[in-house]
Amino acid sequence: MRKQLHALLDQRIRSFFAANVTDEEMERKKQLLAKRQAKLVKCEGKGVVIEKKHIASHTFVRYIVHFRFFIWQDGWMYVEEEQEMREAIFERRELVSDRPLLPNMETEQVEKKQERHEDERVRYTYDRLAAVRYAEVWWNDYNPAFHQFHVDCTNFVSQCLHAGGIPMIGYPNKTKGWWMRENDWSYTWTVAHAFRWYLSGTKTGIQAVEKKSPEQLSLGDVICYDFQGDGRFDHTTIVVAKDKQGMPLVNAHTSNSRMRYWSYEDSTAYTPNIQYKFFHIIDRI
Repeated sequence: MRKQLHALLDQRIRSFFAANVTDEEMERKKQLLAKRQAKLVKCEGKGVVIEKKHIASHTFVRYIVHFRFFIWQDGWMYVEEEQEMREAIFERRELVSDRPLLPNMETEQVEKKQERHEDERVRYTYDRLAAVRYAEVWWNDYNPAFHQFHVDCTNFVSQCLHAGGIPMIGYPNKTKGWWMRENDWSYTWTVAHAFRWYLSGTKTGIQAVEKKSPEQLSLGDVICYDFQGDGRFDHTTIVVAKDKQGMPLVNAHTSNSRMRYWSYEDSTAYTPNIQYKFFHIIDRI
């Protein structure tokens, strides 16, 4: 099975450079690169099997693939990295299908209404470089000091902001403030939709200013995503760099990503109805 998996990854890598691509996700990635006046010059992929089961004549293989995309843009080379969970189905060693296993972007927790009353106003100076360093260290790993979730994107971004010097507030009320302690946490710390509204409305915690466009963001700022365009936000990323056109590159968890183009047009979760919120984090002094 290892040989089949290696052959599968080699075929997928070659497909990124093929003239005719039938995979929708690959095609959207190519279109996105063209729109950015960027070029994919090299791609590497490594897969690790995490589960294998046999049912009749079929073998189901779940594996994690780590892609590294070497992208050239206007005299600048950088590496974008993505980790993806996939399932391949073989029938008597012949590949039948290979598909991504999409994470459930809805949190497993029950989200309750956020209370409006909060603690005494906190003060902080936001260290953007410290937040970005944390995002770079932990983008494909999990800090054991914090609880890990199956849907981990907002938890990860919250950790990054906290590493940048923003203090927690509101413990022990889960519907109040923004905090995590041992095996307990506020909804705003872990739930994308609650976090998005917290950034818009908090008077005493994180101070954020909403921007109209992504190029107005700085390193350490936050982007919130409503993939379906239904008013419920289900993903969060942190800006860690800018490309040669001044557009954000982001790190994220759940489908772990590093230096990914902000728009997520090449994501399996993308829909044409996607909506974004752009938040610039400022000091509270």
